[in-house]
Amino acid sequence: MSQFNNVAVDVAANVYFDGGVISRSVHFADGSHKTLGVALPGEYQFTTAVEELMEFSSGKVEVLLPAESAWQTITAGMSFTVPAGATFHLRVHSISDYCCSYARS
Repeated sequence: MSQFNNVAVDVAANVYFDGGVISRSVHFADGSHKTLGVALPGEYQFTTAVEELMEFSSGKVEVLLPAESAWQTITAGMSFTVPAGATFHLRVHSISDYCCSYARS
């Protein structure tokens, strides 16, 4: 995934944690959407509304997924899925680009 064609992109950014995580929403003709974002070094907690697939194209993070006790290291080319209604934690070690795909609700 190096680019998306025939999409609409929201002009307004999604800004979290005082700018530590910033993304833009991308909307597809079939009604699906994703966010493309950048996470700066730091520790963050997110809660999902729907199932999310997070794919990383650069950087290094550790993720603590729901019901897990061990942190997993995620680097470029890796991904993880978080179920709907769940909380997960990220430790971002270096500036990280990601694409988050959302299940349809």
